[in-house]
Amino acid sequence: MAKVELKQPIVQEIAANVDGAQAVVVVDYRGLTVAEDTQLRKQLREAGVTYKVYKNTLMKRAFDGTDFAALDPVLEGPSAIAISKDDATAPARIIAKFAKTAPKLEIKAGVVEGDFYDAAGMQAISAVPSREELLGKLLGSIQSPIANFARVISQIAEQGEGGAEAAAEAEA
Repeated sequence: MAKVELKQPIVQEIAANVDGAQAVVVVDYRGLTVAEDTQLRKQLREAGVTYKVYKNTLMKRAFDGTDFAALDPVLEGPSAIAISKDDATAPARIIAKFAKTAPKLEIKAGVVEGDFYDAAGMQAISAVPSREELLGKLLGSIQSPIANFARVISQIAEQGEGGAEAAAEAEA
């Protein structure tokens, strides 16, 4: 069996993983301990992010003809990819946070929602909160004025009751 035939299923696996992905982030994982790597994989898996190490040439073949082909120039040296189909900022956010405790981990670049970002761009994206956090903040900002309004109405009602009682006492 030729080497190309052996590599084709791996190229197809990569292509299937990135098909429909919101984000693909390429990282240099050199220098991570086994414990650190295991912890990173666990955090990414819990967030629904696929994280795998592939040969650069196979990733280049799988990315050919897609938005992810923009990553070709950074596919040198040891590279792993983090792929998210749901949350566009999750891979960058988790990896950047993890890199604070494991400085050897380095984001090389990424493609988020079809646009290429270098390492600095990915750092900026990592600061964007998750969709759930943003929805939570939105809901909180919507609820706050309603809660304040309800409190004011309640106070007015209480004062109104107090005023009615005082008027009744004065008449008696």
